[in-house]
Parts: sequence; structure tokens; C-alpha cells
Amino acid sequence: RVSFAVRPRVAAVYGGLLTATAVAFAVSLAVGEYSIPLPRVLWALAGQGERLDLFFVRDIRLPRALVAVLVGAALGTAGGVFQSISRNPLGSPDIIGFTGGASTGAVATILLFSGSMLQVSLGAMAGGIATAVVVYLLAFKQGVQGYRLVLVGIGINALLLAVRDYLITRAELTEALTAHIWMIGSLNGRGWGEVVAVSLAAAVLMPVVLALGPRLRMMEMGEQTALGLGVSVQRTQVAAVLAASALTGAAIAVSGPIAFIALAAPQLVRRLAHTQGTALFGAALMGALLLGAADLAAQHALAPTQLPVGVVTAVIGGTYLVWVLYREWRTGHA
Repeated sequence: RVSFAVRPRVAAVYGGLLTATAVAFAVSLAVGEYSIPLPRVLWALAGQGERLDLFFVRDIRLPRALVAVLVGAALGTAGGVFQSISRNPLGSPDIIGFTGGASTGAVATILLFSGSMLQVSLGAMAGGIATAVVVYLLAFKQGVQGYRLVLVGIGINALLLAVRDYLITRAELTEALTAHIWMIGSLNGRGWGEVVAVSLAAAVLMPVVLALGPRLRMMEMGEQTALGLGVSVQRTQVAAVLAASALTGAAIAVSGPIAFIALAAPQLVRRLAHTQGTALFGAALMGALLLGAADLAAQHALAPTQLPVGVVTAVIGGTYLVWVLYREWRTGHA
């Protein structure tokens, strides 16, 4: 009664991504100014071992590593949704305004209300969802076309960034500095409160998004084809946009607007696995690996100085974006 196809290449790619993510996760728990051999890391995770090992592994490094994996998975999944709906490799929340809306909502909560972590998370989710509704409505004209969605999103994103910058100029110096540090995108100092916040959001929203995956893949074949196969196109688009926008808001609320993970992860896994449509689960695995590895580089590339992870992803993602634009130009799509 239950059947599914297993493609060896896809299974191998997903297994490789899981293995690489596990390796990056283990290394992030073991290395640092106070290095801990891997066997002692495992003992510390089990609640045994020296007091310093327990402190560094369970209280300092483990929550940060978990936040990196969860935020990366959330951003990768959300990027896959938006690229599927727009049918455009540039249709990620970074480019089309949803990250800008979420960050504006979070900054407004920080500056206007001195919000707690929960309030900042809710503000980011509200900003992302409101932006998604506005962009969707403005881009809607007998359905939503990919390039129209991207162009409208870029325009809305510019307006939101202007609003965010205005709020910062009107804020007190200490509050403006707090907001500015948050906007860079960093996992420094993340603890168990952030782990709980992003875990709850992922537990609620990720199953919804993944359940919409088969319908989104059918919609990539064309709206008329999807309608013929029994897919309610507009309802699926609305549900997917709202869920992915909320997921984006919840992710960046704990990490700041980390750039290019949502843009690169779906395309990279699609090319590695040679899949025809967007693979949301694969995008989640790739996003977790990219952000986990980027945070590892941010911590140790210039040790003892720790970089914000947003700086590392911006350098890597900017190069990727140039490559995507060049490829689109060569193929005549831009």
C-alpha cells in the first residue's frame, strides 16, 4: 500500500550530505582554544567526564552547533520553496524580500519594543509573512509568474531595507548597535534558548513545507499540467509561501539575516543529485551542511578572532551569485 522510488544517486548524495554534516558537527564540538579529543566529546555528551569538558561541549559548543544545523536546514528548505514557486534560481528569500521583511520586523521589535527573544522571533515571522502577502498580491496576475515575483520582491526588499535603516538612524546608540550586530548574521553566544526557539518553529513548519513538496514539483511542470493532475495551484502557492516565510522569519530571528544559504542550497543539491525538480529534503540537508561548515570557518579561520558567520556566507554566496547570473546570461534567461 505504500511504495516509493529509490534513486541510487540521490540516496548517495543525501548520505554524503548527512555524513559531512555529522563530521562538521563533531569537529565544531571538539576544536577551539580548549581542544577536546573526540572520545571525551562523546563522554561529555553522555554527561560524563571532566567538568571543563562538560562546560565547553554541552553549554558552549553544542547549542551553537545545533542552531547552525537547524537554521541552515530551515533556510535551505525555504529557499527551495521560493525557487520552486518562481521557477527561478534567483527566487530565494534573500533576493525577493522575505528575508528583508523578517529582518525589518525583528529590528522594529528590538528598537521600538526592546523585545525578548520570543518577541523578536514573532516580529521576524510577522514581518516575513506580511512581506510574502504583499509580494504575492503585487505579483499576482492570472497566476504568479517567476520573473514577476522576483522583480516585485527586489523592489519590496529595497523599500524594506530603507525602512530598517531609518529605524536604526532614529534609535539610541546602544539599541542601534545591538540591531546592527544582529543584522550582520552571527551565531556567537547562541545558547539553549535559541535552540528551543528554532526547534519549535522547525517542528511545526518543516512538516508542512515538506508535505507540499510533491505538489510544488508538479507545479514546476506548468500550472495547466498541475491542474490536470488535481493540484489546487493557488492554494498550494499561498500555503507554501506563508509556511516558508514563517520558517525564514523564525530562522533569522535567532541568527540574523544570514545571506545566500537559501539561494545556494537548493541549486547545489539539485546539481549533485541530478534531480529534475526541487528537492526540499535535500535542500534542508545542504543548508545544514553549508551553514555548519561556514560557522566552523567563521570560528577558526582567523583564530583567536571569531568572525560573524554572515561574513563567511556573504563571501561564498556572492561568488555563487555571480556564477548563477553568468549562467543565466549564457543560457539566454537573463
